Formats: sequence, C-alpha cells, structure tokens
Amino acid sequence: MADQQPQSLPGKPLADGVTRGVREALTGWSALEPRFEPHLVSVLASHDPASRVYVESKARRARRLGVRFTVRDLGTGTTQDELHAELQRLSADEDVHGIVLELPLAAGLDADAALLHIAPRKDVEGLTPANLALIAAGREPEALLPPTPRSVRFLLREALGDDLRGLRAAIIGPGRTVGRPLAFMLNNRGVTVTLCNEHTRDLAVVLAGQDAVVVAVGRAGLLRPEHVQAHHVIIDAGINVQATEEGGVVGDAVPDLPVRAQTPVPGGVGPLTSALMYQNLVRAVRLQRGEPVE
Repeated sequence: MADQQPQSLPGKPLADGVTRGVREALTGWSALEPRFEPHLVSVLASHDPASRVYVESKARRARRLGVRFTVRDLGTGTTQDELHAELQRLSADEDVHGIVLELPLAAGLDADAALLHIAPRKDVEGLTPANLALIAAGREPEALLPPTPRSVRFLLREALGDDLRGLRAAIIGPGRTVGRPLAFMLNNRGVTVTLCNEHTRDLAVVLAGQDAVVVAVGRAGLLRPEHVQAHHVIIDAGINVQATEEGGVVGDAVPDLPVRAQTPVPGGVGPLTSALMYQNLVRAVRLQRGEPVE
C-alpha cells in the first residue's frame, strides 16, 4: 500500500466542459439580444486579503466570458443595516442577475443574517436558507446549488461512475458552505453519508468501510496515511494558506495518499467551483426571465 500512487483527479478538464456550456448560453443570448449582458455583483464588507484574491479571480473569468462584473466594496466600517440595505437594493435591481456576498465579513457583522437579504434566484453561491431548504427537501431542480458541493459531486462521478446509488461516503467537516449541503446533495443521489468532524474519534475505523472521503475543514494535514485505505477516493475541499517562505495553498489531506484517487490542491475542487458559479449565473438568469432550466 505504501508504494501505491493515487490517480489524480484534476478539476480543470471538467471545468473546461462547464465553461464551454456557459459560453454557449451567453452566445445564444447575445445573438438574440445584442445588448443583453448578465451582470454579477460581488459584495465586500471586510479587508480580508483572501477575499480580494477571490474577487479578482472572479473578475478575470468574467472578462474572459463576457459577463459584466461589479464590485461593491462597503469597507469594514459598514453596519449590519447598511449591508442588508445594499443586498436588498441589489436583489431588487433588474439589471443585476447574480449576487455574491464575499465571506468572511468584517468583525461584528452577521453573515447568516445578511444572507437572508439576498434574493434566492440571484444567490449564485446557493447559500441562502431558501436554496439550502430546497436541497434538504430533495427539490434540487428548483434551487441554485452551492458550487463547491457540486464540484465534489462532479468529481465523485468522475472517479466512481455517474450512478452513485449505494456508494458510501464520509464527509469530514459539517460546515455551512460545503459539508452540510453536500450531505443532502449526496443523499439525494442515493449515497449513504457519514458525517464526521475534526474531533471524530477512531477516524481510521470510521472511514475504513467508505468508498469515498470528502474533507472540508480548513486544517492542513488533517487526513493522513494512517486514516485511509487503498480503495478510497479522496476529495479535498480544504483551503489552507501556508505561513512559510514558500507560501502557497494546501488542502486538508496530505498529498499523494496511498489511495485509489485523490484531488490535488490547488487544481482540484477550486477550478470546477469557479466554473460552476458562472453556470449558476446562467441558471439564475433563466429563472429570473422565466426561461426553461435544465
């Protein structure tokens, strides 16, 4: 087992396919309505350096796709009421088709309360209670799904086949943005889900009978060789910025685990998540315009 090299599961090939579909939708609209341009707005209410990096990444992809991208930087001094008012204004603006609230917010601001003020059909990150409730109720076709859990499900299908029914998957990390919605999304596809956290005892024993392990805690080196089996597929949705001279980003799993397949970090879940957010924007536009959605 120690000499086994895992199959790499890069996200870029899948992301390229998603992006082609987004471009086709945008081209179709522009052919019929030359002046129509989907508009995505990113709302910042912090000075978090990572958030600004992510915003610039979204902006670059938007420019490549031909999507209008606007940043509303409210600064760290904004109040909860001011944040709510801005989200309500954007939600009511027919010229705005998608809204992203960049997290984390500045100290003292409540993200859960703020998300209540984003119109569910403009919630391209799928984090509003309305979208999460639809997922939990098994009504995914009516929802905008969170892109990171969707990325995980895409990658699991790539590794294990399109039909996930009957498979067993453990999710380490019951967070709002990944673990909790993913548990429902996998269950909706017939997967038997075990939900763990960074304090789970006897982790190796808990994981031994699983087909796949998804880790999304935000703690580098959490998943190690002694925890995994040769048959496991590892999807690493963790993001950790290294405080070393080399810098860079690492996942929650040790690289090159002795398993069947493992996503790299960076280059695994991340590229696909970004592409799926823009696919959500296309879906959001269709929902707002009353057009058929897949």
